[in-house]
Amino acid sequence: MTESGVLRVLVVDDQQLVREGLTALLELTDGVTVVGSAGDGERALELIADHRPDVVLMDLRMPVLDGVAATARARERFPEVAVVVLTTYADDESIAGALAAGARGYLTKDAGRAEIAMALRAAAAGHSLFAPEVSARLAEAMRRPAVLSGTDQDGSSDQSGLLSDRLPDGLTRREAEVLGWIGQGRTNAEIAAELFVAEATIKTHINNAFAKIGVRNRAEATGYALRHGLTPG
Repeated sequence: MTESGVLRVLVVDDQQLVREGLTALLELTDGVTVVGSAGDGERALELIADHRPDVVLMDLRMPVLDGVAATARARERFPEVAVVVLTTYADDESIAGALAAGARGYLTKDAGRAEIAMALRAAAAGHSLFAPEVSARLAEAMRRPAVLSGTDQDGSSDQSGLLSDRLPDGLTRREAEVLGWIGQGRTNAEIAAELFVAEATIKTHINNAFAKIGVRNRAEATGYALRHGLTPG
């Protein structure tokens, strides 16, 4: 925070109308100032470096670099900057990915100004605040961890659950599996045949995985898969 005690916030969302609305909302909140806004994770990291906000209010589903990957990189590069997720999604995979990446709060977009402000202040103080439905899912996971499991966008089941060993860099289980196949030298067509999905689906998983782990080609992805012990199946 600044010497005057004002909380400095960066707003990140791929929809301009949402960014502008959140900015206006937060500027009306006592003790909060918005230092900038970004429409994707890469731009968010640039603005974090420039402005060093206290807290980033982060969307999850964005182009170029999604919110999970951006959160992981922000926490690695700027550990003093807290992240609060504000998203439409409250599914197990989204929650687990965000928390594994280092988010200190998780709200859904039906949250009001008071709740958002409370989550931002809590994160800046090193505490966590979750939307009620998120808290309920986490509580259920603690009671019966085997019951809750994530699902990839293509419908594949992730039996890891919220409390199991988490994959690095916010990867989904399917993305990790695809990286494992790449590590074995398989082509996109071969991987699609192994997983009984369209080749376009494999390309989507590869693009998402590459953005999350920060690699540019299959050779770098192979090295990553080997370092992290990612294997298919």
